Amino acid sequence: MRTRDWPIRSKLTALVVAPVTALLALWIFATTLTFGPALNLLSARTLLYDLGRPGETVVTELQRERRLSAVQLAGSTELPALAEQRGRTDRAVAELRRRVDGEPLRDAADDLLESRVDQLVNALAALPSGRKFIDDRKVDRAGAIGLYSGMVSAAFQAFAGMATLTDPDINRQALALTALGRSRELLGQSDALLAGALTAGRFAEGEHTQLVQAIGNQRWLTESALADLPESGRAAYQRLTEGEAFTRLRTMQDALVVPNRSGRPAVDAASWQASQDAVQQQLRDFELSEADALTDRSVPMAVRILVRLAAAGVLGLIAVVVSVLVALRVGRTLVRRLSGVRTAALELAEHRLPDVVTRLRRGEQVDVAREAPPLEYGHDEIGEVGRAFTEVQRTAVQAAVDEVTLRRGLNEVFLNIARRSQSLVHRQLHLLDRMERRSEDPDELAELFQVDHLATRLRRHAEDLVILAGSAPGRGWRNPVAMVDLIRGAISEVEAYERVDVTAVQPAGVLGRAVGDVIHLLAELVENATAFSPPDTRVTVSGTQVANGYALEITDQGLGMSDAALETANTRLASSPEFDPAQSARLGLFVVARLAARHGVRVGLRPSGAGGVTAVVLIPGDLVTTEPPAGPDPATLGAASADPSRRLARTARRGAVTRPRTRPPTAPSASTAPPAPPTGAPTLATPPVDGREEGAATSDEPGDELDGLPRRVRRRTPAAQPRSTVTDTPSPRSPEEVRQVMAALQAGTARGRATAITPTAPPAATGPAVPTDPPTIPEPPTVTERDA
Repeated sequence: MRTRDWPIRSKLTALVVAPVTALLALWIFATTLTFGPALNLLSARTLLYDLGRPGETVVTELQRERRLSAVQLAGSTELPALAEQRGRTDRAVAELRRRVDGEPLRDAADDLLESRVDQLVNALAALPSGRKFIDDRKVDRAGAIGLYSGMVSAAFQAFAGMATLTDPDINRQALALTALGRSRELLGQSDALLAGALTAGRFAEGEHTQLVQAIGNQRWLTESALADLPESGRAAYQRLTEGEAFTRLRTMQDALVVPNRSGRPAVDAASWQASQDAVQQQLRDFELSEADALTDRSVPMAVRILVRLAAAGVLGLIAVVVSVLVALRVGRTLVRRLSGVRTAALELAEHRLPDVVTRLRRGEQVDVAREAPPLEYGHDEIGEVGRAFTEVQRTAVQAAVDEVTLRRGLNEVFLNIARRSQSLVHRQLHLLDRMERRSEDPDELAELFQVDHLATRLRRHAEDLVILAGSAPGRGWRNPVAMVDLIRGAISEVEAYERVDVTAVQPAGVLGRAVGDVIHLLAELVENATAFSPPDTRVTVSGTQVANGYALEITDQGLGMSDAALETANTRLASSPEFDPAQSARLGLFVVARLAARHGVRVGLRPSGAGGVTAVVLIPGDLVTTEPPAGPDPATLGAASADPSRRLARTARRGAVTRPRTRPPTAPSASTAPPAPPTGAPTLATPPVDGREEGAATSDEPGDELDGLPRRVRRRTPAAQPRSTVTDTPSPRSPEEVRQVMAALQAGTARGRATAITPTAPPAATGPAVPTDPPTIPEPPTVTERDA
């Protein structure tokens, strides 16, 4: 049994209940030990009057019937006195059975006495069959005497079972009276043997020996019993034996035990019978009087025991009650004080400290002394615990203040660095745009496209830091953007964009205020799908109008996620948890959750049919609008498109559903077309993810399209010259040439800085706006957590 996790109230209750229960059990045990002997002494009267007296009557009647049966068997005629005696015996047996079957005797008797009473009743049940054998003369005198002696012996065994009193003196005297009864029974057996021999005129074979043994045993039992009687009892018995009947009977017994060769009894039948009856009656009266005296002595003793028991019981009960009251009072006081400390601790942990942290994050001032008041619980150990906990409260609140202050400062530092990085990335993208427009060499243009793509991804990862710092990224749009362009803009910010297929996308648009965040959110999910799926598999993106908004599905064919991981990820996506710097490997999860919570977008992950994961993005209906019209074709704008102030998104959309990929992408080389460029590249019609236009003419032929996007056809202009081949061994240069090269490099750097400082005109009202805030710091491409 583990008690370590029990509540303090239960522990104190157990601490109080255990000794009190032990004391109560000890009191009950002592009371029972004392009460039992008292009840035993009180039950002696019940045993005497319900078993002793009826049993003694049965024994007397059986002894008389035994003598008459022996006389009848010794003669040749039926004795009328035997029939009368049998009636008296039956009435005595019936009375005994009525008494032993009564409830008072059964309640007062123990198990040993009950078993011996049952043996007596069973022995008496054989009396009718024994009488029949006697009447049919199927047994001799010895057999008849043995039949009745067995019943009488069962009765004396029951009498001995009554002598189980707790008082040793009374119990010893009761056993002595039982022994006197047995000696009287042996005297009765001698009478039965002699009566049969006197009637027959001589002893049968073995009867004289039995008579001598019975007389000897009777005298021995009498002497043994007298030693355990009280002084008064011994004196009374001594006076009894000095009487004329006892003297005459003893003289005749002495004559009978002398060896007799003639086989005839050496006593007169009339004298023996008179002395025998007188002694039997005197012994019986003596035994009954001693039994009554013994019972009378047991009652006052039982009363004295009960009085002592009552006194001890009352005192013990008072001690138990006092112990319980003291234990309850002390325990209640301890529980109340400890509960106060516990309540204060829980109040601090569950309410006060979180409220302090929340207020600190809102920028409010917090008074440490007011938020951590001192706890007064006395001057004992509990009071010391309360004072120690007061210091813990103050330390915890102060630590919360310091932690929030430190986190706020770190957020400001990170946000400052991110804003600076955003400005540099933004300037880099404009510089790349001008270089792409001036470049006419296809190989150089392909490399510029790759750098442009890396910068675009760098801008998205830089925005992650701004989002995690609690601020909003800088990109924004004034006008709605088509859903297909928004999807393409997200794909263009992913490294493995060539593995993404845009399938069924129903026409719709997204309001400009949410375009940047939705593009960022989709880019994180698409990059996650490409990062956690084999490189030879495809990632599909589809969009469908639903009743409460617009649903986008991003499905990969990767390793998938376990049910537990999916549940954890969906919980974090739905609740937008506070960013924990310790979980730096899951930055994408926090970024997606923050972006979704900002506009009420719901994001969920579920297993896909291909074994991977499907990310479902539900854009609410208040952000969805009709699909805006496409901008004018770049070929019709001519030189006007070169003006930075007229850079618009001119997406050549061919419908809501784009056609599947017709050929796998190939790596860029001098003789093949470069891969589909990222946003801002003039070779593809991509969504306006950074507000820059797309360049280069496109082909309208079906074979020149890739994923439904126009595909650039390389043409080397006459002015383009093949690249010079650089050998492994550099040619030697003179100091003058080195000076000229360094001078040219310095002049070019100065011109580049001057060009970068020149402001750029804002875009036209018909297209998406140039980002209003500088991009963010680059971040490692970590997205939502996925089982690898």
